[in-house]
Amino acid sequence: MAVPAAQPISCLSPEQALLALGSSPAGLGSLEANLRLAHFGPNCLPPQRHRPLILRLGDQLTHFMALLLWAAGAMAIVAGTPSLGWAIWGVVLINGLFSFWQEFQAERTLAALTAVLPQHVRVWRQGLMTQLPATALVPGDLLELEAGDQVPADCRVIEASALSLNASLLTGEALPLARGSAALAQQLNPSEAANLLPAGTCVAAGRCQALVYATGAETEFAQVAHLSAGIERSPSTLEVQVGRIVRTVTGIALSLGAIAFLAGITLVGVPPLESLVFSIGIIVANVPEGLLPTVTLVLALAVKRMARERALVRRLSAVETLGCVSVICTDKTGTLTANAMTLQDTWGSDRPLLLLMASLCCNASLNVGDPTETALLQGAQRNGIDPDQERQRLPRLQELPFDSARRLMSVLLHWQNDRRWPLPCTWMQCSKGAPVELLERCSHWWHAGAMTPLTAPERDLVHAANNVMARQGYRVLAIACRPCDQPQIEEQQLVLMGLVGLYDPPRPGVHQAIKACHKAGIKVTMVTGDYGLTAEAIARQIGLLDTPAHAQHDPVRVINGSDLARLSDAQLRQLLKFRSRLVFARMAPEQKLRLVKSYKALGEVVAVTGDGVNDAPALRAADVGVAMGGSGTDVAREAADIVLVDDNFATIISAVRHGRGVYQNIRRFLLYILASNVAEVAPFFTMLVLRIPAALTVLQILAVDLGTDLLPALGLGAEPPETTVMEGLPRRRDQPLLDRQLLEQAYLFFGLLEGILAMLGYGLTWWSHGLGLAQLQLVAPDLLHHRATAAMLMIQHQASAVALGSIVCAQVGTALACRGRSRRRPHLFLLIGISLELVAFCALQGWPVLAQTFQMAPIPSQLWWWLLLCIPAPLLADQIRIAWRSYRHGPSQRSLA
Repeated sequence: MAVPAAQPISCLSPEQALLALGSSPAGLGSLEANLRLAHFGPNCLPPQRHRPLILRLGDQLTHFMALLLWAAGAMAIVAGTPSLGWAIWGVVLINGLFSFWQEFQAERTLAALTAVLPQHVRVWRQGLMTQLPATALVPGDLLELEAGDQVPADCRVIEASALSLNASLLTGEALPLARGSAALAQQLNPSEAANLLPAGTCVAAGRCQALVYATGAETEFAQVAHLSAGIERSPSTLEVQVGRIVRTVTGIALSLGAIAFLAGITLVGVPPLESLVFSIGIIVANVPEGLLPTVTLVLALAVKRMARERALVRRLSAVETLGCVSVICTDKTGTLTANAMTLQDTWGSDRPLLLLMASLCCNASLNVGDPTETALLQGAQRNGIDPDQERQRLPRLQELPFDSARRLMSVLLHWQNDRRWPLPCTWMQCSKGAPVELLERCSHWWHAGAMTPLTAPERDLVHAANNVMARQGYRVLAIACRPCDQPQIEEQQLVLMGLVGLYDPPRPGVHQAIKACHKAGIKVTMVTGDYGLTAEAIARQIGLLDTPAHAQHDPVRVINGSDLARLSDAQLRQLLKFRSRLVFARMAPEQKLRLVKSYKALGEVVAVTGDGVNDAPALRAADVGVAMGGSGTDVAREAADIVLVDDNFATIISAVRHGRGVYQNIRRFLLYILASNVAEVAPFFTMLVLRIPAALTVLQILAVDLGTDLLPALGLGAEPPETTVMEGLPRRRDQPLLDRQLLEQAYLFFGLLEGILAMLGYGLTWWSHGLGLAQLQLVAPDLLHHRATAAMLMIQHQASAVALGSIVCAQVGTALACRGRSRRRPHLFLLIGISLELVAFCALQGWPVLAQTFQMAPIPSQLWWWLLLCIPAPLLADQIRIAWRSYRHGPSQRSLA
């Protein structure tokens, strides 16, 4: 919006700026705001331009695996088998389309999740402060901003108190910039003008009242937003590891293909073109085409499931990292507790005056704002004090906002000799803050209606009262005042009015979540700015200080920020290494960052919760940064990987469970597809060793690889996390997906078993027609060189159908065995995949058109019993293997899956 004034808005006084934009100190009226919203549109940026969909689809059809398969299809056509070439190209196209669709769906999911958690702002409308989505802002709106808030639109400062701005997004300068309300003599760039707050910047300290003068595409932020539109997400460590697996397995496939080609020519006497066709089939069979789309599917499903449980993922890479988390550094207030603060107790000789001064030293309203302040205001109201009326009677002149170094805030009021303070007083300073810190600034206390000097015994009395409240889990605040001769805030020589005790009860379910962490080998460390006794009391109430299952002698230890400052880095690492029942209290934000770095130096994978602007460095330094969606600042949410909509610690544990489930499902999928690869290669090597016909053709191998295997494999990727997934220790960050245990289980157990079943089924079919191994070896040359009779071809086609059916049915049992010891019903996707797999096989051997294409014949009824036996065979064999391992190594040994 163009400001309707002859001068730039930065050169206008606050009063002139309000007038120019048709606003007032009470804000806009609802009708006027709606008219402006209809005229200027919502306060959001124009949609970013994305890479064209056709080019993104092209990426899925031209990567390393796809190029290899394109080349294989071309060679098959050159070798005189166009149907095989087209089939291979069909594999490439189908996998490319599926990968493209999954990537597109994953992006849409993340975009939808960001819309679930819109930025909210505090706006004055018709004299009332209300919370609105940032998209509803219009020019002329009057905002309340404080430390940690992101500036939602271009604004002009109207009132400011110790205000500084982080404008690094626009200027690249990380140092905070001072801001005020005074008019400028000349026009400057908005990022340089000392009374303007450009959209996209954030309030680093202090608070202000600001007037919106530009929204949406008219803001300065919109001019630089396009710079980030072309930045692509870097691949996660999981995707890098999967890519490495693809290259490894593809290398193996190429080696097997080369061996098959040479062996077919030299040992069996297969013509070169036919040998080339068969080697192409082996290569295609062993290339894991479906691996990359399955990884995307698994991650996308995990993101959706976590969103349903109130955890919004901002970066896909965070999902996998969650499965490795071994330490959680968590805030107390609002995360472990319910964020339902209430006034429980007071200590002081004049309760009404104590609550009056506490309520006047608040920036919140009765229902909007900081929970601690709203609890003070509601407590004052319950004791007969009207906060709004008192603010009008005793107007505020100045404010010195709270910061983590001083641990207190102060306001200067025009007291006007109010008789509730018995001594004459024109101005009154009210301060509230941490009892220990505020008491050091007090020289007197209010006792028996008079200011009395604070001596050592009285100070001990105050400390004792503070400790009594803190041991009950109360957050304790001290309230002090100072009658002033001059209108100036000085936080010395204060008069202590008393203490207030506020209680925030533990969240329901947190105790069980803490217990689950201990069972899963995850250390939970409370890191809070609260008083040590308060933090310890809450920690005991939620079971945080219960002895973990994996710990030996581990006494409780509460460490204050001042104690931590005296520890060297080496001493801190020793403490963190050998102690898990830790509570860190009175912690400064930079100490939280130091704690994260120390844990990471020990090799721990750290998740950190945070809600304030000063938590952003620790959130970025952590392996997984977790911000609060309800009470958190915009800056904290921007720095985090995951946002908790409900601010609940139990939601973090749920997210960790899904992270472990992702890793588990990828390994299940790998086990499943690698097992079938062995069975597909077995017929060729059996042909070389026993000099018999090949049990499967290349097209039949492709039918297994794409037509019957793909959907059950995707179903395994969709399985929800096991109920037992949180019973083991966290996996190492560097633990590979494809390790020796998985390779042995895939190739030497399930794969070998499937290959044996396939070849037994093949031989059983020939035996049912009266032909044994010797006769089969005699007819092999005729079948190989296409001289066999029609009767022999019919038997070969039946035998191939039985061999293929044996692999398909054994894969059903393998898919169920890959689920491990799960007692949960298989996921619907898996059941659908298995059903379609069996239907597809029946169609391949029973539908004449498909049977002729894939060189199969209907299976005789007397051989179906064999296929039915192949389904439970892998399950039974796996149970025997597990029992044998348990017998040899003890009951702790589990199946891989």
